[in-house]
Amino acid sequence: MTVTKPIHRIAIVGTGVIGASWTALFLAKGLQVTATDIAPNAEAALVQFVENAWPALKRLGLSPGASQSNLKFTADLAAALDGADFVQENGPERLDFKRKLYGQLDELLSPDAIIASSSSGLKMSEIQSGAALHPERCVIGHPFNPPHLIPLVEVVGGKKTSEQSIRRAMEFYTSIGKKAVRLNKELPGHVANRLQGALAREVYHLVAEDVLSAADVDDALSWGPGLRWGIMGNMMLNHLGGSPGGIEHFFQQFAGPMTTSWKALGSPVLTPELQKKLIDGVRAEVGSRTIPELEAERDEILLGLLELRAKRPDTVAPREAAAE
Repeated sequence: MTVTKPIHRIAIVGTGVIGASWTALFLAKGLQVTATDIAPNAEAALVQFVENAWPALKRLGLSPGASQSNLKFTADLAAALDGADFVQENGPERLDFKRKLYGQLDELLSPDAIIASSSSGLKMSEIQSGAALHPERCVIGHPFNPPHLIPLVEVVGGKKTSEQSIRRAMEFYTSIGKKAVRLNKELPGHVANRLQGALAREVYHLVAEDVLSAADVDDALSWGPGLRWGIMGNMMLNHLGGSPGGIEHFFQQFAGPMTTSWKALGSPVLTPELQKKLIDGVRAEVGSRTIPELEAERDEILLGLLELRAKRPDTVAPREAAAE
């Protein structure tokens, strides 16, 4: 049966950093949100997170009906799921926990409700085995932190996920301004984290080999390729790197040197000694700045980039996508 029911009511399961950030985004998009978590002081922490995130969301542009008052909280899972059209699950990254949880979600939700997991590493095929009734409505909807600001969400189904569920998830995320990327295959860590992992491996290798300090390797990234990556991805930048000849000329010119350099990339082992070296380097880079201060610096620059991208007609940005 084709499901065309619109998505208005969201259930947030797990209100840690990721769940709280999703909550703020959904509220900013004018949706009704019911959140649940059994952790002590979870409700107070969630309300505070949303309040703190609201100025940034307001700056990016709130949707009609957006209000912090659209948030409800309950420690009762069944009550949180009552009437939900879409569930964003943010539980611990433990397969046994998620399988048990998905059995509960599957029994409590209406059959047409989508269940999306924020899991950063687990495969949906493994998770959805806990949902005996309707595994076809279970998808991965993996965000990048913080979800209320970073547009990316990776969508991938499991072996039992229906094409219809993937399409509905993609359409929903796109409708609220997310940059939804569909993965055609399941991979541990999905895609964006694997890309980060490949880069992190070389970063740790360079610091371990005393090529440069932690602060300098961060500068090399954030003041070099990182600036370009905030505009275009690897493949488009390769195309520009080929000048008038484009991607074809790029490979003609650089394929040989590039593949040769791959052979020299490092494979560091994160021994306690190397971890201490990396930690000491980061602490030296941080200095007296606190985590909240660093987060504020990150978010302010990020907001500026998002606002700049929103002005470009050929760029997908939260404000433009929400108005489509």
